[in-house]
Amino acid sequence: MESWSVEQVCNWLKQRNLGELVPKFREEEISGAALLALNDRMVQQLVKKIGHQAVLMDLIKKYQQQKSGLESLTYCCETASQKFPEVISGKNLKSFFVRHKMLQWTSSYVLPDFPYDVKCILAEKKCPDHSMRIRIIEFLQADMTKYLEGSLYPNSQQYNLVVSALLQAYPFLDEDGNGFLLWKRALKDRFKYVRRPIEDDEQVLRNKCKFGHRRGQSRKSFAENTLDDIQGKIEEEPAHLKGSAMDLHIKWLNREYTKTQRNWEEVDNRMNVTIEIRRKMISNKAPLKDVLRLFPFLRCPYQLFREFQLLTHMDIHKKVVEILEIYSENILSLYVVRNNPINIMLQENMKQHTEEDVLKYMKMTAACLLLPEVFGDDSSLFAAVNEEVKAVTPMLEVKNPFNVNSCEFALYIEREELAQLDDCTMALAALVAAFHVFDIPCPKGIHRTLNFLESLVFEVRNPASLP
Repeated sequence: MESWSVEQVCNWLKQRNLGELVPKFREEEISGAALLALNDRMVQQLVKKIGHQAVLMDLIKKYQQQKSGLESLTYCCETASQKFPEVISGKNLKSFFVRHKMLQWTSSYVLPDFPYDVKCILAEKKCPDHSMRIRIIEFLQADMTKYLEGSLYPNSQQYNLVVSALLQAYPFLDEDGNGFLLWKRALKDRFKYVRRPIEDDEQVLRNKCKFGHRRGQSRKSFAENTLDDIQGKIEEEPAHLKGSAMDLHIKWLNREYTKTQRNWEEVDNRMNVTIEIRRKMISNKAPLKDVLRLFPFLRCPYQLFREFQLLTHMDIHKKVVEILEIYSENILSLYVVRNNPINIMLQENMKQHTEEDVLKYMKMTAACLLLPEVFGDDSSLFAAVNEEVKAVTPMLEVKNPFNVNSCEFALYIEREELAQLDDCTMALAALVAAFHVFDIPCPKGIHRTLNFLESLVFEVRNPASLP
């Protein structure tokens, strides 16, 4: 790496999903030697986003550790070769280095920090359902990729290591003694699904060509590929699900969505039947527009909440109502929000009303909108009040929040409206649910706010508290 040119460093950044940093690195002429010489202060000046800073420093640190480890290993090999030239030579030396690299990976691996809902299930020693298994496998795959420095081709020993670590930490996952093989197969399948749509990674393309995937061949859309995968499984199911049953369910849901009077009971039934393909698409990072095109009912708040409940066994709307009823007065009494424009707007509008229910509703609305301010988060990533939505991650659009007759709440994802919502409780519940249902990472700018809400929703033993 020390001898890399600026362009080689830029290509390395792209391979590690840090392509946003390329223009700045070119401008500052960061070569390989300069990259390894960066310290914390330099990285903070060079890179704006905290997440990118952390990833970059982690990669540099790992490279330096590997370098020092290999240097010490080379010294040992040279010393050993002087004493035992017939042992440390040729093929033996190569296998010696390979084994050292494997041992280094093994000694540094620890299980990832799972999300709250997964932690709750694991803490209760409950056997996870299908959707929860997908979430666990997804986090393990992402974590392995990090340890493999972006590679999507773990070897068998690395699969064995990760699955063994999982079952050692949570023995109840080893169902009937067959858990090891089942989890390993699921993890290997997950890597296949991640590799399938990739067309710009040299290692992936090289292996696809090697094993029969022709470069440049016509490809189906991500959604069509996922449908084909599920259709193959459907043909192995009992007779009542054979043929194009899944396709018929999806077409029925799309037709029903266009109707004014909907058969909600049947909608629930068909959403249950199609949950496997839906979760598969989402866990494989299918574009949101493809997911919503096949399952438009996820735009309905009721179905969004229902999907969240299927995943977590929690009634998100009920929980959010309880949270705002309990905490709204405390939030509004905090000094940090006293001079906030939202609070000032609330006080002015409260003078015009005397009804107890209206005043309670207005206070809950204000408490909801002030949450990011309370935790020192970026409110522009949480809700746009009488402004245009700018963030791509899930956030709320709120118009006239304290006008009982004209207030409007909407949930936006990727700057497009997903759903209209009745009030602040539905809006906040939909926001929290969207991150889980669509498997969207929480932005650093509002992670403290969402951490507070999720710890209360999932009833963790030591929930986050107001500062």
